[in-house]
Amino acid sequence: MQVFVRSFGCSANTADGEVLAGCLARAGFQLATSESDADVLIYNTCAVKGPTENRIINAMKHAPKDKRLIVAGCLPMISFERLQREVHFDAVVGPSVGNKIVDVVSRVLAGEKVLELSNSNGKPELDLPRVKSDSITSIVPVNFGCLGSCAYCCVVFARGHLRSYSIKEVTERVEKDFAAGAKEFWITSQDTACYGREFGSNLAKLLEALGGLTGDFKVRVGMMTPNMVIDMQTKLISAFKSEKVLKFLHLPVQSGDDDTLKRMRRFYITKQFKAIVDAFRVEFPDLTLATDVIVGFPGETAEAFGNTLKLLEEVKPDVTNVSKFFARPKTAAAEIQEGLVGSDEIKRRSAVAAELVKRLSLERNQRWVGWVGEVLVDEKGKVEGSWVGRNFAYKPVVIRSVHHLFGKVVRVEVVEASATYLKGTLQIK
Repeated sequence: MQVFVRSFGCSANTADGEVLAGCLARAGFQLATSESDADVLIYNTCAVKGPTENRIINAMKHAPKDKRLIVAGCLPMISFERLQREVHFDAVVGPSVGNKIVDVVSRVLAGEKVLELSNSNGKPELDLPRVKSDSITSIVPVNFGCLGSCAYCCVVFARGHLRSYSIKEVTERVEKDFAAGAKEFWITSQDTACYGREFGSNLAKLLEALGGLTGDFKVRVGMMTPNMVIDMQTKLISAFKSEKVLKFLHLPVQSGDDDTLKRMRRFYITKQFKAIVDAFRVEFPDLTLATDVIVGFPGETAEAFGNTLKLLEEVKPDVTNVSKFFARPKTAAAEIQEGLVGSDEIKRRSAVAAELVKRLSLERNQRWVGWVGEVLVDEKGKVEGSWVGRNFAYKPVVIRSVHHLFGKVVRVEVVEASATYLKGTLQIK
């Protein structure tokens, strides 16, 4: 029997999908390369945003009708009623089910309809088999769930509360994948800054352990909530000094207005966010700063939106993900009735923010023109004969070459900048 696994959403979900495929392959199932070849389809879903949910629901509606469909991931935990109403499926399971997927597929093939939506407090083994499309990049989940209670976030209903892997488990996984050829590791979770706090550890200690491992590899640290950084900031900056840790900081601010942050239940103020950024930039002047903002949250006045634009102007992030507010099921924000921002105004604010972000990103990238250094080529470019490499600050540099460069470290000179990437030329060592 052939099974096709398709993952949507974040890097943690991508990692979950790799495990689903790996467990099924170990159990003797064949992995189909297309939906048309498969007997069973597994859609490993995301539902963090309304448009994302709509897109995935639409994809499932148009899935081949003669296939068995298993819906996995966050969406069934968040919008089960809609899923049940609009999609014909044979099974639903939550996220990170690990080896349990083998039993679910077997039961579906036997004609059973499977509904398993309990939110487990456990976590799958970190050394389960995986099938990866990229041999260079290894996505390593370090914890599931988080310690936050953000008013707009529905992921907590799917991923639950914090459960972290031990430092030993993570380092052993990295060593194993490095031995298998991985050169770039994405440390990922719903909030990496929460890592290990339930057993007295933290992210700084984990990064110190990874920095002490033998081997030439790089570590990209995933999203960190600002208030979770504050109490370990000094040690975290020290851990970032390792040559193994990429100088890339993903610190979502969500709003530049303190009153809006309070209503969002984000437990920091903009002054604290800026202080973290300043401290990192003192040590790492070429740091790549990524952040996120939500526009149109209930109660966001024109002045509050202006404060967000002002903050972006002051901080000048390299990358900013702008999201329109959509009320998600079961969240506190979905219950708010006062101060609602109209959809047309939300679209307008999003467009204004996006235009500012594009300008700021271009300004930041132009600083790199003339830089010469090494990049790890971890992606094939969109244009034939092009490749994408990342430097020490995880800046994407597009280069042209007739040679196969994937997985190689090459020396480049940056000759041009756009808002989303740099252009480089190969340099002969």
